[in-house]
Amino acid sequence: NTNTNTNTQTATTTIMFGLILRRGLHSMRQMWMPWSLGKVNHVAIAVPNLDESIKFYKDSLQADVSGKEDLPEHGVTTAFVNLGDTKIELLHPFGEKSPIANFLEKNKDGGIHHICLEVSDINEAIKHVKAKGIRTLGNEPKIGAHGKPVIFLHPKDCNGVLTELEEV
Repeated sequence: NTNTNTNTQTATTTIMFGLILRRGLHSMRQMWMPWSLGKVNHVAIAVPNLDESIKFYKDSLQADVSGKEDLPEHGVTTAFVNLGDTKIELLHPFGEKSPIANFLEKNKDGGIHHICLEVSDINEAIKHVKAKGIRTLGNEPKIGAHGKPVIFLHPKDCNGVLTELEEV
């Protein structure tokens, strides 16, 4: 019996080592963890005047800024300031039910609205955070500004920060 257990352990170790060599540590991690947290995708700033904000980043800071994009389903018009491997998202209200309009009523000069973190699997991430007692704003992911699924986490459960998760 001891011999059988030792042989089984040796075989398991050999198989695991072989998988690590062939698939890499990242693939092995995904076998046990169905999702992973990535980098900061963007920091979103609510702005009272989108054109002035774009001009500031382009002219004063010589930044690469995308064109404006209306996202009626989210109640915002966005533009992105590209900063290498991350971005600043400029948010301006679009439509009558814009959450950004509410934010700007309280913060007339604008300000940081949320941060966005990348995740490898949005649905698994949602299951995980909900199991940890973190509330999501909505039950299902929506398609965000980058054409990828996103969901927001309640700021009261995230150290006072509205946090967006985006699948990459």
